[in-house]
Amino acid sequence: MSGILNLDFWIFVAVIAGIYTIFALGIQLEFGVAGLFNFGQVAFMAVAAYTMAILIVRLDVPMPLAATAAILAAVALGVLLGVPTLRLRADYLAMATIAAGEIVRYLAVNLQGVTGGPVGTVHLLGPGQLASYNDEWLGFQESLRQLLVPLVGEAAATRDLAMLVVVWPVALALVAIIAVMVRSPWGRALRAVREDEEAAAALGKNVYALKMQALLIGSALGGVAGIFLAWQLSVFSPADFRPTFTFFAYIIVILGGMTRPWAVPVGALIFGLLFAGTRFLDFFPLDLIGSGERAFLRLLIVGLALVLLMVFRPQGIFGKRKELVLEQ
Repeated sequence: MSGILNLDFWIFVAVIAGIYTIFALGIQLEFGVAGLFNFGQVAFMAVAAYTMAILIVRLDVPMPLAATAAILAAVALGVLLGVPTLRLRADYLAMATIAAGEIVRYLAVNLQGVTGGPVGTVHLLGPGQLASYNDEWLGFQESLRQLLVPLVGEAAATRDLAMLVVVWPVALALVAIIAVMVRSPWGRALRAVREDEEAAAALGKNVYALKMQALLIGSALGGVAGIFLAWQLSVFSPADFRPTFTFFAYIIVILGGMTRPWAVPVGALIFGLLFAGTRFLDFFPLDLIGSGERAFLRLLIVGLALVLLMVFRPQGIFGKRKELVLEQ
């Protein structure tokens, strides 16, 4: 149980929760507000992370420009998926995004000369040549860490703490922007599309354009999350972009409340606490179970908590039952 008191570990969990907040915010806009079923949000994260890393390592593009291009690449993937599917039934977008997530991951595995293959970005320049896309970011992070030393001390001013004070202001700023957008006439139009597309179209709303806008904003948010994840990990591989990443985002949105942007960070923190905290379930009689079995137990506990929430409060912690997504 001593690990549960490890402050450095919980700072890392808070950083990941901040990244999940940005990532899940895209799902909240697409699914909770617009009613779009995007089950491949991780594809936008992966495309952005790999685009940034490849541009920096192979073309010596400065980090800010590479990060901007990475977000645009995620948006371009959104256009590629949205153009043929958004005029059709919702399940076509769901199938297309699931497929996109797996296609991107398997391309990253097999295009070893471009992505480094299953080993990851450390082999972006090919086998035997170590590559790093993170040097410029690490320099910025170290400068920020030095600014924190007088405030918290040398021992507490870790790299993760420096990342924490960057990720969460960005995450909360994006939440505030999306919250304003959702309360605007544009957001109300999205809700109208979610509730009844035909009625919204009859009122003169461009349903296709509204859905495309929601998808592209969500794609951009996935790209931003991918960039932060890449900076946090320093080295990543296709294994870091499994489909479960997207479904964790859905859990976060459901936990907080599907129609409340400001509930997403709360859901992310609760999910991080549940998912990370259960790793310390090593007391009797759980210590009789092997560590591998306890890893599955963590997922079981998170799943059970979600089931109980859906039974007793399906609208989420801060959601309103009347605003649940309706069946079309």
